Amino acid sequence: MQELNDKLNHPDKNTRLEALKELYRLYLEGKITKDAVDFEYVNNHIHTTYSFSPYSPAKALWMAFKSGLQTAGIMDHDSVGGVFEFIEAGKILNMATTVGMELRIDMSGTSLKDKRINNPDQKGIAYVAMHGIPHTQLGRVESFIKPYQEARNIRNRAMVENINGIMNKYGISLDFDKDIVPVSMAHDGGTITERHLLYALSEKITAMTGKGTKTVNFIRNDLQIPLSPKLEAYLSDEGNPFYEYDLLGVLKSHMVEKFYIPATSECPPVEAFIEICKETGAIPAYAYLGDVGDSVTGDKKSQKFEDDYIDLLFEELKRLGFKAVTYMPSRNTKEQLRKVKALCEEYEMFQISGEDINTPRQKFICEALKDPEFKNLTDATWALIGHEIAATEDLRRAMFSEESDKIFMDLDERIQYYKNIATKTWRRERV
Repeated sequence: MQELNDKLNHPDKNTRLEALKELYRLYLEGKITKDAVDFEYVNNHIHTTYSFSPYSPAKALWMAFKSGLQTAGIMDHDSVGGVFEFIEAGKILNMATTVGMELRIDMSGTSLKDKRINNPDQKGIAYVAMHGIPHTQLGRVESFIKPYQEARNIRNRAMVENINGIMNKYGISLDFDKDIVPVSMAHDGGTITERHLLYALSEKITAMTGKGTKTVNFIRNDLQIPLSPKLEAYLSDEGNPFYEYDLLGVLKSHMVEKFYIPATSECPPVEAFIEICKETGAIPAYAYLGDVGDSVTGDKKSQKFEDDYIDLLFEELKRLGFKAVTYMPSRNTKEQLRKVKALCEEYEMFQISGEDINTPRQKFICEALKDPEFKNLTDATWALIGHEIAATEDLRRAMFSEESDKIFMDLDERIQYYKNIATKTWRRERV
């Protein structure tokens, strides 16, 4: 069994999918069980190794399936390289999926240009998502993002030099091609992010100090990074199976600002993002972050983001042509979420949920979805699936196409229509 689980992260995609088929067969035979859940959980924001994650697309979906999710969505940064594997994994597991891509856009020329939007590292740059990309348009999306991936790697190489400038005095040095590219899926259309740089750095640190007390002392005394009691306990445990990921989180919270180079040419202008969504039938969504207190993912400091000017934000999103807002119920307070929901309703924004999965400690299940206040997010997920099915068959049937705009005057009616497409399709699939 463990051998099959290990094969889900094998370098070869076909090996990964064959292992998934075997695991599903064992599940059908009753030799493997899923976690028991009492709710129709969904998650539309799962990262894979094609951006940064401990999970290949096949393993990510297996973990989602085992956790009790009813549907799952892939959402890699600057990449759709893992999408076809994710779709195939969904077919193997008889599980509904959605596909998308997360990216950063340049808000120059808008009223948000000088504001810290939802990006901890840089003002005027925002995280957004292309949701429900029609499968026939994935090649077009890949062509669109490729030059931005290349531009990002120019900056990545420069940031590696900055890291080396900090770490050389400790005898630690990173080589972009030898240390960082191999821990990515860049050879197969994946992207390289700051997390890859920091994961490689985490490996170098543990290779030098060993795990446990020596690493804790190095982080605290040499790098002058404070550790919470929880993180100190994680890093003191030499048997911690997630050691490098926990160390990465510490480094990301306190070190990025020391080596970060502002992203410029690798971030499409917001207008280009909206246009590619229109061309491909994808749904352009703003990723609401909200002011951060205690970070759910453990890699963000307490920091203020868009809450102080959220009314202006929604005005601008509507003007620019955004159709949706995505948010994570477990990340924010009820007060924050109620404000966002109210503004989504006021500006007729489609609401999409998703728990940002990119570390092994995160749960695929978001318990907050059980709250009746968030019932709309489950319905929206099925509508998103229905949109993807319809738009893959015919772009004119996309949820926010010009043709659909002529038919549907009410967003709730539109959501119900596409939800029905999904539920009817999957009812047939599961018979």
